[in-house]
Amino acid sequence: MIRMWAVCGAALLWLADTGVTMAATSDTEETGRVVTRQMIDPINSGSIMQLLAGLILVIGLIFLLAWLLKRYSGLPGQHRALRVVASVPLTTREKLVLVQAGEQQLLLGVAPGRVNLLHSYDQPLIEAGSSPGEFAAKLQQVLQRKETE
Repeated sequence: MIRMWAVCGAALLWLADTGVTMAATSDTEETGRVVTRQMIDPINSGSIMQLLAGLILVIGLIFLLAWLLKRYSGLPGQHRALRVVASVPLTTREKLVLVQAGEQQLLLGVAPGRVNLLHSYDQPLIEAGSSPGEFAAKLQQVLQRKETE
């Protein structure tokens, strides 16, 4: 991609440096007067710079609109009712995730290609914003309580 832009830039600079900007032609009319017309070369450095500036402006506008749409619209994945409270990695590819869904907290097992609901808690297991180590300790206490019951 960078190589393509470098080649295009070199070609544009070569076209700008050729010195072909304006050419004069002369014609004779029926009356014998010489009429001189100036022809402007359509490929000059000014028009190329104007084209590049317009292109950069349009591409920048596209990126700005995409960012604004992602930031301020209701696209999927931006729901305020769902949020990840804590996460504990089990292996390099699997982890436990505690998700706050309304008034409930859901303990999910996440692996590549699938998500399993392990347990649903009506009362919050931990509060949002607590330290990550607290989640692991609290989860261990809950699991030990389950084993003893």
